[in-house]
Amino acid sequence: MVKHTEPDQSLIQMPSLRAVKAFVAAAKYLNFTRAAESLCVTQAAISKQIRELESFMGAELFIRNGRAVRLTPEGAIFFDAVQLSLTNISQVTGRIRRQNSGKRVVTLCCTPAFSGLWLTPRLPEFLAKNPDIDLNLVTTQNFVNLEPGVQPDIFVNKLAKIREGYSSHPLAYDVIYPICSPDFLEQHPEVSTLEGICKGSLLNLSPYGRSQIAEHVDWYVWFEYHNVNFSTRVASEAQLLHSNDYSSLVQLAVKGQGVALGWHYLVEPLIEQGLLLRPVSEELVHKDSQHFLTFNEQKKDDDACCRMRDWILSKF
Repeated sequence: MVKHTEPDQSLIQMPSLRAVKAFVAAAKYLNFTRAAESLCVTQAAISKQIRELESFMGAELFIRNGRAVRLTPEGAIFFDAVQLSLTNISQVTGRIRRQNSGKRVVTLCCTPAFSGLWLTPRLPEFLAKNPDIDLNLVTTQNFVNLEPGVQPDIFVNKLAKIREGYSSHPLAYDVIYPICSPDFLEQHPEVSTLEGICKGSLLNLSPYGRSQIAEHVDWYVWFEYHNVNFSTRVASEAQLLHSNDYSSLVQLAVKGQGVALGWHYLVEPLIEQGLLLRPVSEELVHKDSQHFLTFNEQKKDDDACCRMRDWILSKF
């Protein structure tokens, strides 16, 4: 006689996991639109899943007031219970997938300048020594509001406290000085003085479109620090090019288009290669302006993430 398994009431009475995910996202952001963006679905799908969940549970989970929502007492109880469970499921799933894929994925978020000038020249060394790691590189100037779905393991920027659950490691402080190509200095020997630089062709870092998470240093600030009156420069003198893309300014300096400001930790390799030089010895040392590596502490047992973190720290 075949023995039949009794119905598992604990599983039968469990709501849809898809509906629970929609609920957790909506409870986290208290906004159905943001919840939909975080799960890459439509707002209508979120609303439908939550309505079905409320029907299944026989209780309202949200108080709706136009676009604003807030949790009911029942919703708050349910959120406290399920968010930790989903976090545990996500972590275990990710760990198993990484172990069985043969490849480890590390997500690094940094500025375009750090990526282009610091990371890219050094990255082949790291990748050659770590063939089991796939790097997911995300560049941005807006670290406060990243796109939905971006969960970096490592940040490199000027924020010591970027979000909860991340530990901070100082990398370097700002040392800023003029840079130009050897050919430019040969053709314009006057830039070997601050007054000559002030009147010459300048490549200036503008603040527009940048993250504004730290103080901004441009030629105006740099000259004021050195007591040079930049306002005496007249329109008939050499060109002044503004750009919020620091990498492009450095490349223009390499191509002999003018004098730019160099952040030491970014341009040092180009100086060592002879592509750029310092026409004057003056510099601005800003020890209060630190750059940090911030590390997701949930990945402290992830060997690949730790290797990437330790490699970057070793280079500083």
